[in-house]
Amino acid sequence: MRKLKNNELGRKTVEEFKQTDKTPLIVVLDNIRSLNNVGSVFRTSDAFLIEKIYLCGITATPPNKEIHKTALGATESVDWEYVENTVDLVEKLQSENVKVLAIEQAENSTMLDTFTPEPNQKHAVIFGNEVKGVQQEVVSASNVCIEIPQLGTKHSLNISVSCGVVLWDLFTKIKK
Repeated sequence: MRKLKNNELGRKTVEEFKQTDKTPLIVVLDNIRSLNNVGSVFRTSDAFLIEKIYLCGITATPPNKEIHKTALGATESVDWEYVENTVDLVEKLQSENVKVLAIEQAENSTMLDTFTPEPNQKHAVIFGNEVKGVQQEVVSASNVCIEIPQLGTKHSLNISVSCGVVLWDLFTKIKK
């Protein structure tokens, strides 16, 4: 086995990315305080051809040197928009027939490994603040609450890790 060189990876240009059909997934960041986490979400969203990222509340927006450090240019490829109020955004997305999934530990949540995205349905996934999680009002307004199964001694994952786990899982299920 030989590692591939960067020029052998067949990466898209930013223009090619923008022209490519996207995965019918939207990412919503609800009050994310770490700029490194924001950048990581952009980079992961680029990898899985995510349609758009919404940055809400206190979540910082590009251009920003700290976001760029982990995004590595993905702020140029992935469409994004700032919306101050996450609940307003949830209501807007639902009015556009988007199923909104809060990624949170909650009563009656559905475990990620048992969740099946509806075919031909666009979904938005909401990731919350590093300390407080997704706001309760946002969880209440969502269509479904999805929980990442965790079997060890810790009860949470870093938001950028959660995003990678959820997007990979949903991407593979949607592409089947």
